[in-house]
Amino acid sequence: MDDRYHPPVKRSIEIAGHKTSISLEPLFWDLLRAAADDEGVPINALVARIDSERIRAQTPPGLAGAIRVWLTVRLVAGIKPKQKLAPE
Repeated sequence: MDDRYHPPVKRSIEIAGHKTSISLEPLFWDLLRAAADDEGVPINALVARIDSERIRAQTPPGLAGAIRVWLTVRLVAGIKPKQKLAPE
């Protein structure tokens, strides 16, 4: 079975002292972890930054969607993760 098509996995995140759950596919969790490592911040801090950017949008998307978009824009911009992602 191809792990790229694994259903979303729910994890708890703390943003500004508030706990919330986010469901992302494992690929996006891997990309998020790599982005946080590349920037030298914890995942919670990176998610908090993405959250603050998304709530300033004219029509804010859900947090999970905002994370996927942020990660995709990062990849399209050519910012490759330093850490190797899980094999296909």
